[in-house]
Amino acid sequence: MRLTSKGRYAVRAMLDLTFHSNGNPVRLQEISTRQSISLHYLEQLFRKLRTGKVVKSVRGPGGGYVLSRAMDEISVKDVLDCVGENINPARDILGVPSSGIEILKDESGNEINAVVDTKEFNLTKSYFENLGTIMQDYLATTTLGDLSRKGAGAFGETAANTNNASAIRSNVGEMNQ
Repeated sequence: MRLTSKGRYAVRAMLDLTFHSNGNPVRLQEISTRQSISLHYLEQLFRKLRTGKVVKSVRGPGGGYVLSRAMDEISVKDVLDCVGENINPARDILGVPSSGIEILKDESGNEINAVVDTKEFNLTKSYFENLGTIMQDYLATTTLGDLSRKGAGAFGETAANTNNASAIRSNVGEMNQ
C-alpha cells in the first residue's frame, strides 16, 4: 500500500498543468523547471497520461500539453490509473502461506496448494479490502479541480488559511465492517 514517486509526480505535474495552462499548451520543460522533476521522467509520465486520455499534446510552435477534459472531470484516481499506480492495500492478500512454512505434500509426494483460511486471515483480508474501497472512492471523488481550488485558497489568494492539513474532504466517514 505504497504510493510511489511515479504517482506523486504525475499528480503534481497534472496540478501544475492545471494551474498554468489557462487553456494554452504548457511545455514539459516548464513543468520540469517549476516542479524539479526530470524532463525525461515527465516525458515518460505524459506518454502514459496521453494514452490514458487525461491530457492532449499540441504540436508545433507554442505546443505542449493541455487537459483533455475539464479539471472537474479528471479525478486523482484517473491520473494514478494512467501511470499504472495501484495502491490497493488488499491486492497481495491471497491466503498463501509465507515463506519459511513447510510445504504440505499428499501421500504421493505431490505438493498441495496450501491456503490460509483462518478467522484471523479472513478478518484482516476483509478489513484491508474495505480500506481499499474507501481509498479508491476517495481518489475517485477528488478531482484536479478540487485540488486546484484548495491550492488557490490555501496557498494563494487567502492568507488566512495557512494550515496545511487536508481540508479537501473534511470527513471521510466511518468504516463499517
